Amino acid sequence: MNFASHRPIVVAVLTVVLVTAAAGNPCRAQPPLGSPVDLTHAFGDSTIYWPTADPFQLEVVAHGRTEGGWWYAANSFTTAEHGGTHLDAPIHFAEGKRTAAEIPLDDLIGPAVVIDVTDAAAADPDLLIDVPALEAWEGRNGRIPERSIVLLRTGWSVRWPDAERYLGTARRGADAVAGLHFPGLDPAAAGWLVAERAVRAVGIDTASIDRGQSTDFRAHQVLAEADVPIFENVAALDRVPPTGAWVVALPMKIARGTGGPLRIVAFVPRGP
Repeated sequence: MNFASHRPIVVAVLTVVLVTAAAGNPCRAQPPLGSPVDLTHAFGDSTIYWPTADPFQLEVVAHGRTEGGWWYAANSFTTAEHGGTHLDAPIHFAEGKRTAAEIPLDDLIGPAVVIDVTDAAAADPDLLIDVPALEAWEGRNGRIPERSIVLLRTGWSVRWPDAERYLGTARRGADAVAGLHFPGLDPAAAGWLVAERAVRAVGIDTASIDRGQSTDFRAHQVLAEADVPIFENVAALDRVPPTGAWVVALPMKIARGTGGPLRIVAFVPRGP
């Protein structure tokens, strides 16, 4: 058969099939693949914030029956940008980089890998997740694909919302910062993820991508300078496999924001 001579017929048949299928299912949509897993800590009175940040506050504006007889409820809330499960926009640590509202959706949605360092973190609360740890993970699971969302699982989320166990101290104020103890990403490893793996975003289940004892926040600086979004205080990473999940991380879209509350969800492959 001379395919070229029959091409108009083939195209016409395919067009009819597609149009017929669309007409028969005008509102059909494909759901995301996998089971959704919420990786977000709820905001409330027990939400953990940096010792120098104001806590979450919810003010009840209305809660009850109106004079007209219908139910009406509304609240006002105030919160620091960087507390609870939240986004660090690049502008947070790099002058002139993207704000929360400027980060494209393409950098907030994508395939995820989960780097599990729970055993090492249990032995050392000041753990730096270094390049050898990332390479060891690749030895077990394969190379981290470019444009992945890398999620670092230290096991710290099980300590939430106990500030003493989660942060290393329950004290508040500037003097409390020296008492922070939790794992974080080695700045050299942050640079490796940017330069060698071209990651889409990086998240962690602790209060900061830099460990608690950091005084220069170099991992923040490295990722921010490369315009890589950071997700902090991520929850439930024990429910996400090392590979195969798809993550949607949508922060509050704050104009000129350096970060903001984040709702992050993983779609995990269903079993056979």
